[in-house]
Amino acid sequence: MESCDCIYPLWQDELLVKYQYLSDIFIALAYFSIPLELIYFVQKSAFFPYRWVLMQFGAFIVLCGATHLINLWTFSMHSKTVAIVMTIAKMSTAAVSCVTALMLVHIIPDLLSVKTREMFLRNRAEELDREMGLILTQEETGRHVRMLTHEIRSTLDRHTILKTTLVELGRTLDLEECTLWMPSQTGMTMRLSHTLNHSMVVGSTVSMNLPFIAEIFNNSGAVRIPHTCPLVRTRPAAGRYIPPDVVAVRVPLLHHSNFQINDWPDVSAKTYAVMVLVTPSDGVRKFRDHELELVEVVADQVAVALSHAAILEESMRARDQLMEQNVALDLARREAEMAIRARNDFLAVMNHEMRIPMHAIIALSSILLGTELTPEQRVMLEIILKSSNLLSTLISDVLDLSKLEDGSLELDTTTFNLHGVFREVIHLIKPIASIKKLSLTFGLAPEVPICAFGDEKRLMQTILNVVGNAVKFTKEGYISVTASVARAESLRDWRASEFYPVSGEGHFYLRVQVKDSGCGINPQDLPLLFNKFTQFNRNSTGVGLGLAICKRFVNLMGGQIWIESEGQDKGTVATFLVKLGLCKSPSDALVQQMPLLSLPVVTQYKKILEDKDYCGTQLLVTDIPLTLTGKRGWITKMLNGGCYTVIARIVHMTRNSSFTFIELSFSI
Repeated sequence: MESCDCIYPLWQDELLVKYQYLSDIFIALAYFSIPLELIYFVQKSAFFPYRWVLMQFGAFIVLCGATHLINLWTFSMHSKTVAIVMTIAKMSTAAVSCVTALMLVHIIPDLLSVKTREMFLRNRAEELDREMGLILTQEETGRHVRMLTHEIRSTLDRHTILKTTLVELGRTLDLEECTLWMPSQTGMTMRLSHTLNHSMVVGSTVSMNLPFIAEIFNNSGAVRIPHTCPLVRTRPAAGRYIPPDVVAVRVPLLHHSNFQINDWPDVSAKTYAVMVLVTPSDGVRKFRDHELELVEVVADQVAVALSHAAILEESMRARDQLMEQNVALDLARREAEMAIRARNDFLAVMNHEMRIPMHAIIALSSILLGTELTPEQRVMLEIILKSSNLLSTLISDVLDLSKLEDGSLELDTTTFNLHGVFREVIHLIKPIASIKKLSLTFGLAPEVPICAFGDEKRLMQTILNVVGNAVKFTKEGYISVTASVARAESLRDWRASEFYPVSGEGHFYLRVQVKDSGCGINPQDLPLLFNKFTQFNRNSTGVGLGLAICKRFVNLMGGQIWIESEGQDKGTVATFLVKLGLCKSPSDALVQQMPLLSLPVVTQYKKILEDKDYCGTQLLVTDIPLTLTGKRGWITKMLNGGCYTVIARIVHMTRNSSFTFIELSFSI
């Protein structure tokens, strides 16, 4: 290859030199401007971790710019000084660049981690943005919940609550349809009770056994269900149809008694209603998580509001019922007060206007019987006396029953001759039994004390009534009366389960039993015997008050009475127990030692006396018939040729014209 000595034109060298000259100028300007910019931004920055590295880097750039600036004088003839300055500048640049390069070995990893931190911070910022969005969503949800809760609880009418819930949910969530299904009374079907846009007919029913209904009941939250299920009925839009998003949530029925939707469930098990929410059928709108939470919270609030409304309705119903009862009670109270006043007036009339004339008739009849009469007159007078005594007994029964019913009757407890009570009853009953040709027997156990402490009058009335019933209802046969002291083991008789005897040393229980061979009583009628105005034998006379009064008397005396019978024409057995006190005082003992009388012991006498005030005086009886001797009022009575002292106290006196009717009570 041949060498070529090419000679280029001179203008090309000059042009290159000019370009290099200009380039060095701009490079020097750039190198000098970069440190100024760095210094400016470092001063503006509040925190910069690598200031010393920046100083080295700035020095490196300045020295580089200085070499390019000095290089401008090397394009032409220059002195040695320029060459020395150029050399020093390059050496300084080389030194600073080496030191900066070594320092960057430690700084570059930190600078690379800055990028990683930047990515981390960016991700963290995105997470914070998402959390902030959730917070804002929750706040919005809470605001909607508060708004819906306020609307729901603004009324306590259950139908208004449900209608308000559907309207507010439809407005808040932009729903196409919102329905509420209630369980039927049988619990086998779900019934549509409320709807928002009436896409379904109210009253439609679906079976409770469908699987998606069980899924809804088993989940406490909102459940997405297919749009084809029987609980949903959407209207397809014109053109392309996109299925809507459908959710359902259960609504606990906390308090649902008497909820009137024609057939509300009446079961004790926990039941649920179902709320169905449907979005528009354009397919764009979907339920978000916070909206589902909103629906769940609203369902719980609806359950609570329905419970409160049900309680309020029951309270109002109870208040109305209570007001009606109060009105009825007030009316009944007024009627009872009027009845009490009428009864008191009637009893006052009976006590004063009927008993006083009756006592006069009985007294006059008794006096007339002691005079000389023809047999016909005596028979008529005896009939008048018996009828008057019967009417007087009925009046006394009515008065006693009235006192027993209002609780004003109290026992008149005194010391009395118990044997004498039985003898007097037998002597009163024996003539009637003889007329009916009945066998009357009386047995008095030896342990029965002669003297007792109690109400003699009530005891005699009870015995006389029970024995009198036996005589009245027995046409033929026998009547047996036995009296004994009840043993401790026989006090708790199975026929008197409500009787609770009290044992003690100062009293005893007298047991009286009356057996007869009369008409008997059906066993099913036995519990009704002691009711007022009850007569099981239509052929009998009386008003049916005797046994009712006897039961009250026996209960007042701490005892019990019962009647047994095996049926019609098989007789009856009447038994009663009464609690009597034992006599302990000396005066009681004196009474026990007095001889028994063979003649009837009459406890009440009625005598027409002269118009003098003998009330409270004592009379001595020594003659038969009773006669008043002297102004002191001594009366004598002869008994079997002997003379026994009888102390009589006038307990009742009534004036009528020129006569005084006096009722005497005698104690032998």
